[in-house]
Amino acid sequence: MAEQSTNKRIAKNAAALYFRMIVTMLVGLYTSRVILQALGVEDYGIYNVVGGFVSMFSLISGSLQGAVGRFMTYELGTGNTKKLKNIFSTSFYVMMGLSVLIVIITETLGLWYLYNRMVVPAERLQAAFWCFQFSVVSFVLSLLSTPYSSSIISHERMSVYAYMSIFDAVLRLVICYAVMVSSIDRLVFYACLLFGAGVLNQFIYWIYCRRKFTECHMSFVFDKDLFKQMFGFAGWNFIGSSAAVLRTQGANLLLNAFGGPAVNAANGIANSVCTVVSSFVNNFTQAFNPQITKQYAAGEYESLMKLLIYGSKYSYYLMFILALPVIFNAHYILHLWLGIVPEHTVTFTRWIFVFLLAESISRPIITAKNANGHIRNYQIVVGGILLLMLPISYVGLKMGMPVTFVAFANALTAIMAIFARMYMLRGDFPCWSTRIYYKEVFMNVIIVSVVASIAPGLSYNLLPEGLINFIFTSTFAVISSCMSVFYVGCSKVERELIIHKSRQAINTFKSKFVR
Repeated sequence: MAEQSTNKRIAKNAAALYFRMIVTMLVGLYTSRVILQALGVEDYGIYNVVGGFVSMFSLISGSLQGAVGRFMTYELGTGNTKKLKNIFSTSFYVMMGLSVLIVIITETLGLWYLYNRMVVPAERLQAAFWCFQFSVVSFVLSLLSTPYSSSIISHERMSVYAYMSIFDAVLRLVICYAVMVSSIDRLVFYACLLFGAGVLNQFIYWIYCRRKFTECHMSFVFDKDLFKQMFGFAGWNFIGSSAAVLRTQGANLLLNAFGGPAVNAANGIANSVCTVVSSFVNNFTQAFNPQITKQYAAGEYESLMKLLIYGSKYSYYLMFILALPVIFNAHYILHLWLGIVPEHTVTFTRWIFVFLLAESISRPIITAKNANGHIRNYQIVVGGILLLMLPISYVGLKMGMPVTFVAFANALTAIMAIFARMYMLRGDFPCWSTRIYYKEVFMNVIIVSVVASIAPGLSYNLLPEGLINFIFTSTFAVISSCMSVFYVGCSKVERELIIHKSRQAINTFKSKFVR
């Protein structure tokens, strides 16, 4: 019964996050275009470069946010209310200290860089200054809201998290309209309104969390031992985050050195396509991540093992169903979107999807390892393996391999990292079995991938290029991937559960909308 309740909660949270993603993505696409038109290319560029300078600190804050979320979720799993209150208060004071440090750095080195190194037209320097100030304060507000937003996610109130994101998206629509009709300096006005939206969001988070969660009442508690644990966790997490940044930026530098800006553009376009698809899977994993940590904290290791298997399998299946039509029809889709498709973009897109498929398997394992808290060796080993893509890429390019070899090396090291993560999870909890995980996850996803690719592969190669090929290949890709997942990738019990839940959903729909 407890397992059924957990699955129901995960499904409900995933649905809320998907709804949030669709709304925010559509609003984001619209507001980006409108703001570009309202500000103009020059002011839009100034806002991005100034805001980008401030957001560099998100590498540090992101590591601390991950630590806060992990410790909160863990103590919710153990049911230790007193420790939970200490975590909230300590994390808030940590964020306050970090905010002060960031303000000092940005108001000294940041302003020096703005006035002496940043390329800004002289007549827009004053506007850039105010944009910079509002960006700093907005970033500080987002830091201070971290303990509150972490509480919402740890308590699995994903619907509230989704509503707040949608509310923020609506605010941005209002801001767009206000900027368009404004007669004052639009860049400064835009930055000011975003700051105001941040204040309002912070206030709503504060009110909701104080009313709903007992730990969110501030107390003058600073637990030094807890701080050391959180800071240690965040520090090693920072190494993992840094490895990801180095891998991305290093790949861009290699592509630029061996192929030039045109190749960077092709890689950037491919990443944009893949980011949209991967966001669907990110919402799914975010829905069950708190349960992984809570079950580890509560010592429910058998349920945790099942959740890791299900999480890895279905994260892959979801990504695969979305990715397969794009992998086969990448050129046609990119042509519809761009008109002229830059060279190498199609190959980059396909290899990046392979990388994302490998990462989708790993996400539940990463959460389980974070739940354990012993991440030093894990971050060093896995981060080192992922960084291997840089020397592998460099050697390959020097030997005359095409520039797309960089994307291949990225996918290869991601697959290598899966095995390292599996190995390093041994001993973290009693019921973990590498053999069972390999059998239930790896064997299933390999067979599903091969079987599902046959029909669309034949369609893609036998039919002439164009709309007919796109329609048939996409149709075969979706149908064959869904059927392969259902009949090959799912057990008999899982198939029966899917049929039962589908019938329930249909009956609910009929009772509400069909008379």
